[in-house]
Amino acid sequence: MGKLNKILIVVVITGFLIGVGFLIVGAIVYLRVGKCPSEKFLSPQEAAEKAITYINQNLLRRGMTASLLNVAEENGVYKFHLKIGSNEFDSYVTKDGKLLFIEGIDMEKTSPSAQGGGETTGEVSKRDTPEVKLFLMSYCPFGLQAEKMFLPVYDLLKEKAEMAVYFVNYAMHGKKEVDENLRQYCIQKEEKEKYYNYLSCFVKAGEFKKCLSEAKIDRDKMNSCISQTDQKYKITKMYNDKSTWLNGNFPKFDVHTDLNEKYGVQGSPTIVINDKVVEVSPRSPEKFKEVICQAFNSPPKECSNTLSNDVPSPGFGGGTDSSSGGQCR
Repeated sequence: MGKLNKILIVVVITGFLIGVGFLIVGAIVYLRVGKCPSEKFLSPQEAAEKAITYINQNLLRRGMTASLLNVAEENGVYKFHLKIGSNEFDSYVTKDGKLLFIEGIDMEKTSPSAQGGGETTGEVSKRDTPEVKLFLMSYCPFGLQAEKMFLPVYDLLKEKAEMAVYFVNYAMHGKKEVDENLRQYCIQKEEKEKYYNYLSCFVKAGEFKKCLSEAKIDRDKMNSCISQTDQKYKITKMYNDKSTWLNGNFPKFDVHTDLNEKYGVQGSPTIVINDKVVEVSPRSPEKFKEVICQAFNSPPKECSNTLSNDVPSPGFGGGTDSSSGGQCR
């Protein structure tokens, strides 16, 4: 180790012990790139643009793009403000453009997961009637897991909250998923009261023909809707034209693209409550119920009911599983 590096390490340790008021990252970066004449700084704009390029090429799912809004120096690093879809974020990059920090952590706050009781990310506002949106792909194992979490809560709170299933704007599981997404979209649109009976059947084994019969779906209404929706959003046309697929791999399903972009949907499942994306962990009906009940101005009496704490298994069928954070993306 060079003499200069040894001196820098001593200075860092000493600075920490005497309570230097920099963030640890900011102090290390300042000593590393701020004192060495051989290190070359990038301008704030150059460093931020380099970070944006990296984010777009390596961190975002297909079809999403980050754009730079502004950048400024803060605590020895560059803090840049970026936009992804309709959401805005702050991230950080070192002055030499070599280290990216996705977010700064406020060490005055404690993570909810550290206090027990699972995890819910995102600040959810309260409403008289919460709006709950579950975005998924119909054949995604983790989307199916989320639906099995969703259904008991829907049965409990359907008269108190607005709850519905929406679709990610691309499909990862072939033509059968495109067809099923479209089928479910139309059943929900035309016969919402029967949709959840259909869905309760579908998550068991994916036998859509059987489930259409069991739920007594009006086939004429459904097929008419499928034809009109397919034509409006060019679903089959885009499926047959692979030049329109995301990165040449996945066909688009544009029925809910506006909402995907509004909320920055990142994959299946994505849960949005009162216009905020939240992560529910563990994915049990009871935990999901608790999260929704926290979004009421005045929680209804149904919130005192206790649902299952078991986490449904991913994919079709029954059973439970310890997996509670997977996503198709």
